[in-house]
Amino acid sequence: MAEAQVADLLSEMLRRIRISGSLQYCFMPAGNWQTSAEPASYRPKGAVGFHIIAAGSCWLDVDGMHLELKQGDVVLFPFGSAHVVGAGHGGSVVDPARLLPPLPWDHTPLVRFGSGLGGRRLLCGYIECNALAFLPFAHTLPMVIHISTSGGSDWLADIVRQIIHEVDARPGAGMPVVERLSEIVLLEILRRELLRLPPGGKGWVAAVQDPVIRRCLSLIHSQPARNWNLQELARNSAVSRAVLMQRFAHLLSTSPIRYLRDWRLYLAAERLRSGDVSISELAVEAGYSGEAAFARAFARKQGCPPGTFRLRYAGADKLTAG
Repeated sequence: MAEAQVADLLSEMLRRIRISGSLQYCFMPAGNWQTSAEPASYRPKGAVGFHIIAAGSCWLDVDGMHLELKQGDVVLFPFGSAHVVGAGHGGSVVDPARLLPPLPWDHTPLVRFGSGLGGRRLLCGYIECNALAFLPFAHTLPMVIHISTSGGSDWLADIVRQIIHEVDARPGAGMPVVERLSEIVLLEILRRELLRLPPGGKGWVAAVQDPVIRRCLSLIHSQPARNWNLQELARNSAVSRAVLMQRFAHLLSTSPIRYLRDWRLYLAAERLRSGDVSISELAVEAGYSGEAAFARAFARKQGCPPGTFRLRYAGADKLTAG
């Protein structure tokens, strides 16, 4: 029963993740080289960076770590961490962003660097999604996630190959398909990362493995609009208010009521992205007495009022230039 509840909560969180746009380019360097650590000027705030090693090998330095990457590897940067990718030693520094055509793109650009046949090919870019807007979940993720799909029978390798095929075979026309395939890759990598986290730590995964917090989170996630208070949540979680508060503070660095408030605001942002819902209706669903209080709380979380947020994700500002 406990394993089923953990799986349900994880599935619920992953189901809520939506991609609002993506951008990718193909980078084919030769010889010895390394990239600049400066973030690309076009990188949207909150976007997840990625590299897919389509051919050859290279190295990656990020956050004090050195990784050797090979064909079929996928690397995600949930927080857009500064990093350097390269091959060999002492190579010229290249900034692929400076070699790209101006936005918007109607096809996947190809950037070559160096002379000769390097045999290396990287698909690089950003995925704009809402996964990091819910901080209890975001704080669980590391600075970099590295997945190897080569060897064996990893079905994710087929998705990676299909992304590369779409980029090659249907320039421009294949961009919507690449976005959907990128969403699959993102969700699967996040799922694998969460499932492989060791027990006994802190964060969202550790919280859903705790029987007390798991019962409370199941209530919050299944009935977010209910007028919960701390006493009700504690009683339905079969513990005292003090114990529930202590467990939340220890594993999630927040309180049950703040978690509920944050989850409601996260759901409100999701509704604004995908539907024509009134601000007053969202305020009621989020448990606020009026639009003004809801708008202030929403702006603190998202950096802008609900109306501005709705316009931002109305479709015109998507990363994908299709």
